[in-house]
Amino acid sequence: MRNAPLNLHVAPASLGLALTLLLASVASPAWAQYRWKDSRGQVHASDLPPPREIAEKDVLQRPAAGRNTAVAPAPAAAASPASVAAPFRPAVDPELEARRKRAEQDAAAKARADADKLSAQRADNCRRARQQLDTLDNGQRLVQFNAQGERVVMDDTARAATAAQARQVLASDCR
Repeated sequence: MRNAPLNLHVAPASLGLALTLLLASVASPAWAQYRWKDSRGQVHASDLPPPREIAEKDVLQRPAAGRNTAVAPAPAAAASPASVAAPFRPAVDPELEARRKRAEQDAAAKARADADKLSAQRADNCRRARQQLDTLDNGQRLVQFNAQGERVVMDDTARAATAAQARQVLASDCR
């Protein structure tokens, strides 16, 4: 038996399609590689970016955006100052950036609300201390209740101690 030559006939259209697919797969961004060091010092490589907890200094390699491996880089002498790019900045995910801004705005709003609440409490303490001081200074007899629930007339030393406390609150909260 004789070996007959293999007669393969490929249509030009399918050949063009095959070449296009081959070139697209070679230039695909799936070839992009990230390399980073984890907290234990192990080096990892992936086509996905490193986890968020990896520090920027531990990222060893990032894929160049829009890099074409078939084109040689331009000589360094031909680069003008305007064409020299800033240090590599990773692309920011718009959703992540929006979440970060929202979190910052929420934290600022919470801080303002806490400050407003504290200010309102101080104003209320100030108002109450002024009322108490006015009551103590008007000279009328005042009655307090002791631990057993009995009424006790406030003497001058108790009146002076309570007035001193009210003045202390006025000095601290009413500026």
